Amino acid sequence: MLKATVFKQKLDKERLLSLPYIERTKEKDALKLVSSDLIKVILGPRRAGKSVFALMLLKDQSFAYFNFDDESLPGEEGIDLDELMTELKLAYGETKYILFDEIQNLPKWELFVNRLHRAGYNLVLTGSNASLLSKELATHLTGRHIPIEILPFNFNEVLKAKQYEVSSDKLSLPDEKAKLLGYMTQYMTNGGYPEVVTKGVDPRGYLDVLFDAVLFKDVVKRHKVRFSEQIDNLGSYLINNVSSQYSPKKLANVLGFKSQVTLENYLGYLTEAYLVFFLKRHSTKAGMRLRSSKKTYVVDNGFVTAKAVQHSPNNGKLMENLVFTELVKKGNQPNRELFYYKTRNDREIDFVLKKGYEVVELIQVTYESTSQDVEERGVKALIEAGKELNVTNLTMLTWNEKKELVKDGVTISFRPLWEWLLE
Repeated sequence: MLKATVFKQKLDKERLLSLPYIERTKEKDALKLVSSDLIKVILGPRRAGKSVFALMLLKDQSFAYFNFDDESLPGEEGIDLDELMTELKLAYGETKYILFDEIQNLPKWELFVNRLHRAGYNLVLTGSNASLLSKELATHLTGRHIPIEILPFNFNEVLKAKQYEVSSDKLSLPDEKAKLLGYMTQYMTNGGYPEVVTKGVDPRGYLDVLFDAVLFKDVVKRHKVRFSEQIDNLGSYLINNVSSQYSPKKLANVLGFKSQVTLENYLGYLTEAYLVFFLKRHSTKAGMRLRSSKKTYVVDNGFVTAKAVQHSPNNGKLMENLVFTELVKKGNQPNRELFYYKTRNDREIDFVLKKGYEVVELIQVTYESTSQDVEERGVKALIEAGKELNVTNLTMLTWNEKKELVKDGVTISFRPLWEWLLE
């Protein structure tokens, strides 16, 4: 059984290595780690490109490959790991480099990985489960691993896929500027999943099926969820209320959960599966952070388009979700370096960026910056929050407006979304 699977997957590996490839932003830094004896752990949602990214990291090495997300593998009775290593040696020779794909599907995988690491193997792992980082890795591989997070394409990677190069000369031409804004509208609506961007598959059909598959495979099946309809309703509710605040108590009442604890467990499962993120309110008081409502975001805008019941375009919410996901892709960790904020007068700031103990930037997102009322509200919130948090770096992200506004002795930088995305 394993011999046939290893052979089939070897052909898969060769096929994937032969396909055209969009270089990822994180590739250059990750390549420097290949020869390190640290275990490289590539984390992220399913179908975001982790496997191809991992293969490309090792393409100049002789390496063995095995994917634990294969339907031909035995289920509950498990895999004979000694037999697996024998078959990998027969197929690939005595290489010390091994790539294990979707490692979380192997029960007690961390013990197996530890054993191989001690034996001198150079390991690259991929996983579609955020708790790999926080629980198993922290417990069993302390100091011996380095995580690399791969999410769907960012805007730079989307433009690479479209073979579109940005230059100041180009953007001075109205037609070229319109073309760039067209790509950005597509990205904001359809998201950045590689299959959607490179193959032009229908995002609604593809992402609708993908969301349901992840929900079943990585949530219902993995956690043995008994009330699958409840967690499906929860996922749908969060997508329909993207960029909005919620409190677990109110959410439990709205969705008919008998237990708030069950609801919070389900929210954790959805986060773990890289479907949604939750953002806490910034406060120096731990109690305030814990008590305050959280904001919900989705890993990719395409899921909103595919799953949300929309009666009219909601560009403001989509733009805010896009900015959130890009901030995460730029390396800002939610609830450690990235928060939202409310002033004493209850004015909301979309994003607070921290570096260590210090708040370094406040970001407000507005799609309709040409509306005087919308602009004034955003500016008032930034000025107020800037004074409360002692921050001078105040940014208003707009769809396509660039200017500097000085008010009450405070400078606010209005920046077009495309310019910020391309940094």
